[in-house]
Amino acid sequence: MNKQNSKTTFKLFFCLSLVFSMCFNFGNNKPAEAATTFAKGADVGWLSEMEYYNWSFYNDNGVKQDLLQILKDHGMNSIRLRVWVNPSINFSNKADVVKQAVRAKNMGFRIMIDFHYSDTWADPGNQKKPAAWTSKNFTALKTAVYDHTYDVMNTLKASGVTPEWVQVGNETNNGMLWEDGKASVSMSNFAALINSGYSAVKAVSSSSKVIVHLSNGYDNSLFRWMFDGLKSNGANYDVIGMSLYPTTSNWSTLNAQTLTNMNDMVARYGKEVIISEVGMDVSAPTTAKAFLTDIISKTKSVSGGKGLGVFYWEPESYGTWYAYTKGAFDSSGKPTVALDAFLN
Repeated sequence: MNKQNSKTTFKLFFCLSLVFSMCFNFGNNKPAEAATTFAKGADVGWLSEMEYYNWSFYNDNGVKQDLLQILKDHGMNSIRLRVWVNPSINFSNKADVVKQAVRAKNMGFRIMIDFHYSDTWADPGNQKKPAAWTSKNFTALKTAVYDHTYDVMNTLKASGVTPEWVQVGNETNNGMLWEDGKASVSMSNFAALINSGYSAVKAVSSSSKVIVHLSNGYDNSLFRWMFDGLKSNGANYDVIGMSLYPTTSNWSTLNAQTLTNMNDMVARYGKEVIISEVGMDVSAPTTAKAFLTDIISKTKSVSGGKGLGVFYWEPESYGTWYAYTKGAFDSSGKPTVALDAFLN
């Protein structure tokens, strides 16, 4: 073949290759990749306990099925699990969390671990120290946070699980491990406790993103107060987490305020943001779907692509389970239409 024919053949091959490449990668470009990596998740910390007491779950067709498969079939790709230090029940402890994390990971879910640093619920009104830590001075308390965090993370790693996100504290609107770590009393102490947790997470898994999590994601003044204070005191973290539990009448307003707050957090602190918890009354599933569809869309729209995801808190709870009424399963154990928001 002469050079001219060779060049012609090469050009034809190049053009065909380019067309093929464009066609093959259509839908796999950056916007599609961003949509794939957006976390659509659920906190299922109650799952072990519900299964222990033989609560069953059913898919849209009424067929009994593994809860995690039902969530996966509704578009969810991430699972959040809480860990308590020495709970009085045999759930949400290290062994339980590792078991469920392995189970979720093996089904293809990404994992968020939520350290409460308590033997029970930690939230804006409750940040009680674990019983074993109550007599410790502050230096020993920082060590206890590090050791507990490292132990759980290292056990997860040894079991083949590397959490993508790790919360150091749960809804820490006024710090954690009261009174020592109460932010309104000593922001520097709270920052130091966060740094203990952060250091332990990174010592095991440098890729895991550390979250500081507050409730009321619409409350910009709360978030500015907290994260200004943490910045002034040298706190280390990667992501700002938020909870959002609106009513059926105010969700649109609160979603708009939450988006404003998320964009402000990105601009003010240069951090990514994530909605760690959402929920709405189970008796209004259509409204809940509208709320979820909107907050997912708004989180995806956060400036710079820094909105990481949205997690529903305990959607699997139903009926009389702990009298919790913000799940997303009906009284027969089937998912409501609310969960369809995660399909898009």
